Formats: sequence, structure tokens, C-alpha cells
Amino acid sequence: MVAPRVHTRSMGNRRNFRSGKIGRTVSPVAMAWIALILTVLPLQADDPAAGRPEQAAAQQEAEFLGDVRQVTFGLPRAGEGYFSPDGETIVFQAYPVGYPFYQIYVQPLDERVPFRISPGRGRTTCAYFTPDGDRILFASAHTNPDVEQIEAEARQLAAEGGRRRYQWDFDPHMDIYVVNADGTGMKQLTDAPGYDAEGSYSPDGSQIVFTSTRDGDPDLYIMNADGSNVRQLTDVDGYDGGPFFSPDGNWVIFRSDRQQEHMLQIFAISTDGKTEVQLTDDLNTVNWAPYFHPSGKYIVWTRADYSRGPRFANFDLYTMDIESDEKTFRGGKTQRITFHEKADVLPVFSPDGSKLMWTSSRTEDGSSQLWIADWLRD
Repeated sequence: MVAPRVHTRSMGNRRNFRSGKIGRTVSPVAMAWIALILTVLPLQADDPAAGRPEQAAAQQEAEFLGDVRQVTFGLPRAGEGYFSPDGETIVFQAYPVGYPFYQIYVQPLDERVPFRISPGRGRTTCAYFTPDGDRILFASAHTNPDVEQIEAEARQLAAEGGRRRYQWDFDPHMDIYVVNADGTGMKQLTDAPGYDAEGSYSPDGSQIVFTSTRDGDPDLYIMNADGSNVRQLTDVDGYDGGPFFSPDGNWVIFRSDRQQEHMLQIFAISTDGKTEVQLTDDLNTVNWAPYFHPSGKYIVWTRADYSRGPRFANFDLYTMDIESDEKTFRGGKTQRITFHEKADVLPVFSPDGSKLMWTSSRTEDGSSQLWIADWLRD
């Protein structure tokens, strides 16, 4: 952990994201973390430690996880799931059968039949329930005028047996929408040029924090729940994304590669933008997808060790103790949660803190799907 500080942007070294694509060569490290962040592709480690029997991994995980079970089925790939406020329903992104881009689905946990709430066309991502559970936030690029061409290219690549590049396009037509939980009444909240996505609500539902490239670089912004009063929260060169409010609403936790391209680290910033704290500071590791336990006493996040290169890296879940008030935010003890040889990413807690849900390729067929476990830590 490093001391709190406020960053300022070096305007002479900006990376241009407004055009819709990352304007640089994509390194092997970048290919791994970008794929997992936004496409959640299965990632396997080629490592003696990663070859441990599943039984041994389960024994190591038993301190924190009970009754580990898969909860999504029937879709080629599913991930980045979030609980409804009552903990009985989940919203997530998944590839529809025969379609090359993620769409948003809702599924009661006592059923295995999800239903789609997004438009069904174009890239779609980052869904989140309103605190009252009546509506769902998500981002979609279905208005992209080139959507048919983009779909055709993706389908052709799949037909040829190819795989899409490990790169996420910051689609300039990606905007944030809100829809009723049954999929009706969709309303657009953002319309600025550039990518707007990765949104989530404040605890009282009055504000949304999100990532936008409207200034040419992926920064964090906060707006009112109706899309009004947009104000910039971070202004540092590099990608800032995946933001979530703390349970008390005083802080936002997020991921950033501002220290070194592609090597994501975890940060927290006060909602007034005056104080910022870096929580991870190891440039041999990729750290992302932080999420608060509802008690506010700790966070869970995803980490991989890249000290021996991407080939030997595997993503696992960790917790970090947190002490915070209105003016200060400190990270403390960390603990490893998962030990499986397959990737475990994008962890979230249920609103009552009793369950942990995450995306994992520990499935029988190797596809990425959502998993849930009883959370055994206070």
C-alpha cells in the first residue's frame, strides 16, 4: 500500500481512446487481462502448482467457501454477475447461442432459465441492479451503425475456427441504459461521444459511477441516476475502470493501469475526488475487479502473478481488510480465497454478505460460467 495522494494528468502523454480502439500494440500481458476483464475467456495456468488435484484445491478453499456450485447453464459463456437487492435473482452477461457478442440476462437463482433484457444486437456489458431492485443498468452499443458488419466479421472468424483477438474495443457507440427488471421500458442515460460503460449505483441509488472516454482517455465519472449532472472523478493518464461505491457511499474503488500499461492495480478515491489511495503496488501482478463486502470491512478482488510471464499466470480471488471513514481509507491484511487451476475472476458478494459469486472456467467443459458459494468469513 502507498500513501494517499491526488494525481494530475500529464497532458503530453495521453492515450487516445476516443477513436474506439486502444491506440497501441497489444502485449501478451494486455491480451490476458483485457480478455478476462471484458470477455471472460477461460484462462488455464501451465504451472506445477496449478496442476494440483481439484480435491486439494477444494480443501484449501474450504476455509472461506462452502457449498461451491455452478449456477449458469445452457449458454456458451456467462460471467460478470451481480445479485438483486433481495439476493434471489442475478443479472449477468452471456453469449447467446449463435451470436458473437455478450447480451444481458436475468435469472432467478432457484431456476436455470435466464431471460434476456438487452436489445439483442451489438456489444453489451456491465449490468447492475438499482438498490430497490426495480431496474437494471447496463451498457450497449446496439446503435452502432456498423453493427451488421461487426457481427458478420465476428461470425466469419468463428466459422473459420479463429478466435477474436484478446482486445476490447472501446466502442464509441457504447452508452449506458436503464431498463425495468423485466426488460421493458429501456431508457438511454448517456449520449456523449465516446465509450460510456462499467456503471454501478451508489448505495442510496441517487448516483451512478462509470467509465467514459469522452475526454479521450478512460476516466471515472459520476452522474445523477437520471443521467444529469455528469462530473469527472479521475483525471490521470491511463485506464480507470470497474468502479463501485463503498457501502457508506464515501468512496469509490476501481482498477487502473496508470503506473504501467496493462499492469492493473487497485485504487480507492473519495467521492469528492480530493483523496486517492493506492491499495496494490506490485507491478509483477495484475489486480482488478475489486468489490466491497457489505460490512465495508474488506474487499475481494482478482489477482494474477505475472513475474514469470503470462504463460504461468493464473487468476485467483483475494480479500483485503479495509479501515475507512469519511476522510481516510487504508488497506490491511490480505488473504487468498481460491486455489483452483482454472481462472477465478470478477467476484461479488450478495447484499447480505452471506454468498460469494464469481466467474470461473472450473466447469466440466472448460467454459466460463457463474459460480456461487456460501461465504464463511464474518
